Amino acid sequence: MIVLKTKEEIELMRESALIVSKTLGMLAKEVKPGVTSLYLDKLAEEFIRDYGAEPAFLGMYGFPNSLCMSPNAQVVHGIPNNTPLQEGDIISVDCGALKNGFYGDHAYTFEVGEIAPETKELLKITKESLYVGIRETRAGNRVEDIGYAIQQYCEKHGYGVVRELCGHGLGRKMHEDPEVPNYGKRGRGKKLVNGMVLAIEPMINLGTKNIRQHKDGWTITTADGKPSAHFEHDVAIIDGKPELLSTFAYIYEALGITSNEEDGLRQVPLVL
Repeated sequence: MIVLKTKEEIELMRESALIVSKTLGMLAKEVKPGVTSLYLDKLAEEFIRDYGAEPAFLGMYGFPNSLCMSPNAQVVHGIPNNTPLQEGDIISVDCGALKNGFYGDHAYTFEVGEIAPETKELLKITKESLYVGIRETRAGNRVEDIGYAIQQYCEKHGYGVVRELCGHGLGRKMHEDPEVPNYGKRGRGKKLVNGMVLAIEPMINLGTKNIRQHKDGWTITTADGKPSAHFEHDVAIIDGKPELLSTFAYIYEALGITSNEEDGLRQVPLVL
């Protein structure tokens, strides 16, 4: 059952989403060679709690940490550990926060120092595909219109679009209906209406679309060992249009990046 949100509830969700955004912005300055994902995880937990929120992932379904930290060929759900990051790595950081009874949940794939050109291009196209999907998140469209747009954009660049994992509705539960796959056919799936809030999250592989799950029950890697990228935003449908609740602006501020990719996707001005 899809749970529609009032505008007041969406504003509470915006607060939760922006706590995640600020957490990722804080981490952006800390992701560098020699740092461990477990250290970053502890920083994030403290930061989220300092904002009066709870780390959403900690203990959820038995997950042991506050962040899913997935380097290189790991797609998602990587468990933080004491292995230092190395120059040339990438690492997907998926973060969640719970405040006022509502969840925020989004992700960004960071570069660790200088990375290979083909990997940099993978990150660029995956992030662009996220916004391609978001622009399809309009009242009257169907869920698979989002996935179709993401799939077409990524596959024309020769990348593998993961099938077994998908985005989802978001609200008082971390995972609500509907599921939002990153592939599909136009005109298929649930109709999009005002009040829906979706976590849209393309997971795109440099090589094959195929994945495998490890014995720890969590870690997902590409079947061919090539890198994977993951970017995620929280998006509400307001007045028929997509409204970004999360932002990468805090990351960009930390890294000195200029971007206009979120222009036109926010009715409520973002104040950094």
